[in-house]
Amino acid sequence: MADVLSDRSARDAVLQSVRAALGRSGPDADRRAAALAYIAAHGQGPRPTLPPDLVARFAERATDMASTVERIATLADVPQAVARYVDALDLPATLAMQKSRNGVCWPAFADLDWAAHGLTIEGRPTEGHDRLGITGCFCAIAETGTLVLTTGANAPTATAVLPDTHIAIVAASRIVAGMEEVFALIRAEHGTMPRAVNLISGPSRTGDIEQTIVLGAHGPFRMHMLVVG
Repeated sequence: MADVLSDRSARDAVLQSVRAALGRSGPDADRRAAALAYIAAHGQGPRPTLPPDLVARFAERATDMASTVERIATLADVPQAVARYVDALDLPATLAMQKSRNGVCWPAFADLDWAAHGLTIEGRPTEGHDRLGITGCFCAIAETGTLVLTTGANAPTATAVLPDTHIAIVAASRIVAGMEEVFALIRAEHGTMPRAVNLISGPSRTGDIEQTIVLGAHGPFRMHMLVVG
Protein backbone atom coordinates (compact mmCIF):
# COMPACT_ATOMS: atom_id res chain seq x y z
CA MET A 1 0.00 0.00 0.00
CA ALA A 2 2.88 2.37 0.83
CA ASP A 3 4.33 1.86 -2.64
CA VAL A 4 0.96 2.65 -4.22
CA LEU A 5 0.61 5.84 -2.20
CA SER A 6 4.19 6.84 -3.06
CA ASP A 7 3.58 6.28 -6.78
CA ARG A 8 0.35 8.27 -6.59
CA SER A 9 2.08 11.15 -4.80
CA ALA A 10 4.85 11.20 -7.39
CA ARG A 11 2.31 11.21 -10.21
CA ASP A 12 0.34 14.02 -8.58
CA ALA A 13 3.52 16.07 -8.16
CA VAL A 14 4.36 15.67 -11.84
CA LEU A 15 0.84 16.60 -12.90
CA GLN A 16 0.91 19.63 -10.62
CA SER A 17 4.14 20.80 -12.27
CA VAL A 18 2.62 20.36 -15.72
CA ARG A 19 -0.48 22.30 -14.71
CA ALA A 20 1.64 25.08 -13.24
CA ALA A 21 3.66 25.31 -16.46
CA LEU A 22 0.41 25.62 -18.41
CA GLY A 23 -0.88 28.31 -16.06
CA ARG A 24 -3.58 26.06 -14.64
CA SER A 25 -4.26 25.50 -10.99
CA GLY A 26 -6.89 24.15 -8.61
CA PRO A 27 -7.31 20.88 -6.73
CA ASP A 28 -8.04 17.73 -8.71
CA ALA A 29 -11.18 17.21 -6.63
CA ASP A 30 -12.63 20.50 -7.83
CA ARG A 31 -12.04 19.66 -11.48
CA ARG A 32 -13.45 16.18 -11.03
CA ALA A 33 -16.56 17.58 -9.32
CA ALA A 34 -17.01 20.06 -12.16
CA ALA A 35 -16.66 17.30 -14.77
CA LEU A 36 -19.17 15.07 -12.99
CA ALA A 37 -21.60 17.97 -12.66
CA TYR A 38 -21.31 18.61 -16.39
CA ILE A 39 -21.97 14.94 -17.17
CA ALA A 40 -24.98 14.87 -14.84
CA ALA A 41 -26.45 18.02 -16.39
CA HIS A 42 -25.75 17.03 -19.99
CA GLY A 43 -28.95 16.07 -21.76
CA GLN A 44 -29.28 12.78 -23.62
CA GLY A 45 -30.00 12.62 -27.31
CA PRO A 46 -33.12 11.01 -28.81
CA ARG A 47 -33.63 7.42 -27.71
CA PRO A 48 -36.01 4.70 -28.91
CA THR A 49 -39.05 3.94 -26.80
CA LEU A 50 -38.68 0.51 -25.21
CA PRO A 51 -41.47 -1.74 -23.95
CA PRO A 52 -41.87 -2.02 -20.17
CA ASP A 53 -40.65 -5.65 -20.17
CA LEU A 54 -36.90 -5.19 -20.62
CA VAL A 55 -36.20 -8.91 -20.24
CA ALA A 56 -38.45 -9.79 -23.17
CA ARG A 57 -36.92 -7.01 -25.24
CA PHE A 58 -33.42 -8.24 -24.44
CA ALA A 59 -34.33 -11.80 -25.45
CA GLU A 60 -35.84 -10.55 -28.72
CA ARG A 61 -32.82 -8.46 -29.68
CA ALA A 62 -30.31 -11.13 -28.58
CA THR A 63 -32.11 -13.61 -30.83
CA ASP A 64 -31.89 -11.09 -33.68
CA MET A 65 -28.12 -11.10 -33.15
CA ALA A 66 -27.95 -14.91 -33.63
CA SER A 67 -27.83 -15.76 -29.92
CA THR A 68 -30.21 -18.16 -28.21
CA VAL A 69 -31.95 -17.36 -24.93
CA GLU A 70 -33.51 -19.46 -22.18
CA ARG A 71 -35.12 -18.17 -18.99
CA ILE A 72 -34.55 -20.14 -15.79
CA ALA A 73 -35.75 -19.55 -12.25
CA THR A 74 -32.62 -19.73 -10.10
CA LEU A 75 -28.86 -19.99 -10.32
CA ALA A 76 -29.10 -23.60 -9.16
CA ASP A 77 -30.87 -24.40 -12.44
CA VAL A 78 -27.84 -23.37 -14.51
CA PRO A 79 -26.03 -26.76 -14.72
CA GLN A 80 -29.14 -28.55 -15.94
CA ALA A 81 -29.81 -25.81 -18.50
CA VAL A 82 -26.20 -25.97 -19.74
CA ALA A 83 -26.37 -29.76 -20.11
CA ARG A 84 -29.68 -29.48 -21.94
CA TYR A 85 -28.27 -26.90 -24.35
CA VAL A 86 -25.08 -28.86 -25.09
CA ASP A 87 -26.98 -32.10 -25.65
CA ALA A 88 -29.33 -30.38 -28.11
CA LEU A 89 -26.51 -29.04 -30.31
CA ASP A 90 -26.82 -30.51 -33.79
CA LEU A 91 -23.45 -29.88 -35.40
CA PRO A 92 -22.04 -31.00 -38.74
CA ALA A 93 -19.25 -33.56 -38.71
CA THR A 94 -16.63 -30.87 -39.27
CA LEU A 95 -17.65 -29.16 -36.00
CA ALA A 96 -18.55 -32.24 -33.95
CA MET A 97 -15.54 -31.74 -31.65
CA GLN A 98 -17.12 -28.51 -30.40
CA LYS A 99 -19.92 -30.41 -28.68
CA SER A 100 -18.32 -30.90 -25.29
CA ARG A 101 -19.47 -31.37 -21.72
CA ASN A 102 -16.07 -30.20 -20.47
CA GLY A 103 -15.36 -26.53 -20.04
CA VAL A 104 -14.49 -23.57 -17.85
CA CYS A 105 -16.45 -21.01 -15.87
CA TRP A 106 -15.97 -17.90 -13.78
CA PRO A 107 -14.93 -18.65 -10.16
CA ALA A 108 -18.32 -17.37 -8.97
CA PHE A 109 -19.99 -20.39 -10.61
CA ALA A 110 -17.41 -23.06 -9.80
CA ASP A 111 -19.41 -24.45 -6.85
CA LEU A 112 -22.57 -25.14 -8.84
CA ASP A 113 -23.45 -28.84 -9.04
CA TRP A 114 -22.05 -29.48 -12.52
CA ALA A 115 -21.20 -33.14 -11.92
CA ALA A 116 -24.82 -34.03 -11.13
CA HIS A 117 -25.63 -33.25 -14.75
CA GLY A 118 -22.64 -34.97 -16.33
CA LEU A 119 -20.57 -31.81 -16.81
CA THR A 120 -16.92 -31.24 -15.99
CA ILE A 121 -16.55 -27.51 -15.48
CA GLU A 122 -13.44 -25.90 -13.99
CA GLY A 123 -13.38 -22.47 -12.37
CA ARG A 124 -10.43 -21.00 -14.29
CA PRO A 125 -9.64 -18.82 -17.30
CA THR A 126 -9.73 -20.52 -20.69
CA GLU A 127 -6.41 -21.86 -21.93
CA GLY A 128 -7.20 -21.87 -25.63
CA HIS A 129 -8.15 -25.54 -26.01
CA ASP A 130 -11.46 -25.34 -24.15
CA ARG A 131 -14.65 -25.84 -26.14
CA LEU A 132 -17.20 -24.57 -23.60
CA GLY A 133 -17.01 -21.37 -21.57
CA ILE A 134 -19.52 -20.14 -19.00
CA THR A 135 -19.40 -16.54 -17.80
CA GLY A 136 -21.55 -14.02 -16.03
CA CYS A 137 -21.77 -10.40 -17.06
CA PHE A 138 -21.76 -6.97 -15.44
CA CYS A 139 -25.13 -6.19 -16.98
CA ALA A 140 -26.98 -6.49 -20.28
CA ILE A 141 -28.63 -4.05 -22.67
CA ALA A 142 -32.27 -4.55 -23.66
CA GLU A 143 -32.11 -2.12 -26.59
CA THR A 144 -29.48 -4.14 -28.48
CA GLY A 145 -29.36 -7.59 -26.87
CA THR A 146 -25.80 -6.91 -25.77
CA LEU A 147 -23.77 -8.32 -22.88
CA VAL A 148 -21.53 -5.95 -20.92
CA LEU A 149 -18.45 -7.48 -19.29
CA THR A 150 -16.00 -5.53 -17.16
CA THR A 151 -12.57 -6.68 -16.07
CA GLY A 152 -12.00 -7.62 -12.46
CA ALA A 153 -11.06 -10.41 -10.09
CA ASN A 154 -14.36 -12.23 -10.65
CA ALA A 155 -14.28 -11.96 -14.44
CA PRO A 156 -11.04 -13.62 -15.60
CA THR A 157 -12.33 -14.32 -19.12
CA ALA A 158 -13.68 -10.83 -19.75
CA THR A 159 -10.92 -10.04 -22.22
CA ALA A 160 -9.69 -13.55 -23.00
CA VAL A 161 -10.39 -15.51 -26.16
CA LEU A 162 -13.63 -17.32 -25.42
CA PRO A 163 -14.22 -20.98 -26.34
CA ASP A 164 -16.31 -22.17 -29.29
CA THR A 165 -19.50 -22.16 -27.20
CA HIS A 166 -20.09 -19.22 -24.88
CA ILE A 167 -22.89 -19.54 -22.34
CA ALA A 168 -23.60 -16.35 -20.42
CA ILE A 169 -25.52 -16.16 -17.16
CA VAL A 170 -27.56 -12.95 -17.06
CA ALA A 171 -29.48 -11.81 -13.97
CA ALA A 172 -32.84 -10.47 -15.09
CA SER A 173 -32.44 -7.65 -12.57
CA ARG A 174 -29.25 -6.53 -14.35
CA ILE A 175 -30.88 -5.94 -17.74
CA VAL A 176 -30.97 -2.19 -18.33
CA ALA A 177 -32.60 -0.17 -21.08
CA GLY A 178 -29.62 1.24 -22.97
CA MET A 179 -25.98 2.27 -23.10
CA GLU A 180 -26.62 5.36 -20.99
CA GLU A 181 -27.78 3.22 -18.06
CA VAL A 182 -24.75 0.94 -18.47
CA PHE A 183 -22.21 3.70 -17.94
CA ALA A 184 -24.24 5.22 -15.12
CA LEU A 185 -24.16 1.80 -13.43
CA ILE A 186 -20.41 1.46 -13.99
CA ARG A 187 -19.80 4.88 -12.43
CA ALA A 188 -22.04 4.01 -9.48
CA GLU A 189 -20.59 0.57 -8.76
CA HIS A 190 -16.97 0.80 -9.95
CA GLY A 191 -16.30 4.41 -9.01
CA THR A 192 -13.74 4.69 -11.81
CA MET A 193 -13.77 3.07 -15.23
CA PRO A 194 -12.50 -0.54 -15.23
CA ARG A 195 -9.43 -1.32 -17.27
CA ALA A 196 -11.64 -2.74 -20.00
CA VAL A 197 -15.34 -2.80 -20.82
CA ASN A 198 -16.39 -5.43 -23.37
CA LEU A 199 -19.66 -5.26 -25.30
CA ILE A 200 -20.71 -8.57 -26.86
CA SER A 201 -23.62 -8.77 -29.28
CA GLY A 202 -24.02 -12.35 -30.43
CA PRO A 203 -21.37 -14.83 -31.60
CA SER A 204 -18.23 -13.78 -33.42
CA ARG A 205 -18.74 -13.05 -37.10
CA THR A 206 -17.13 -11.57 -40.18
CA GLY A 207 -18.28 -10.62 -43.65
CA ASP A 208 -14.83 -9.91 -45.09
CA ILE A 209 -14.85 -12.78 -47.58
CA GLU A 210 -17.23 -12.09 -50.48
CA GLN A 211 -19.53 -10.26 -48.05
CA THR A 212 -20.74 -13.59 -46.70
CA ILE A 213 -21.39 -13.69 -42.95
CA VAL A 214 -19.33 -16.41 -41.27
CA LEU A 215 -19.79 -17.19 -37.57
CA GLY A 216 -16.92 -18.09 -35.26
CA ALA A 217 -14.33 -16.10 -37.19
CA HIS A 218 -12.37 -14.86 -34.18
CA GLY A 219 -14.29 -16.06 -31.14
CA PRO A 220 -17.31 -18.17 -30.18
CA PHE A 221 -19.28 -19.94 -32.89
CA ARG A 222 -22.41 -19.71 -30.77
CA MET A 223 -23.73 -17.79 -27.79
CA HIS A 224 -26.44 -18.94 -25.41
CA MET A 225 -27.94 -16.68 -22.74
CA LEU A 226 -29.40 -18.05 -19.50
CA VAL A 227 -31.55 -15.30 -18.01
CA VAL A 228 -31.97 -15.99 -14.29
CA GLY A 229 -34.98 -14.73 -12.38
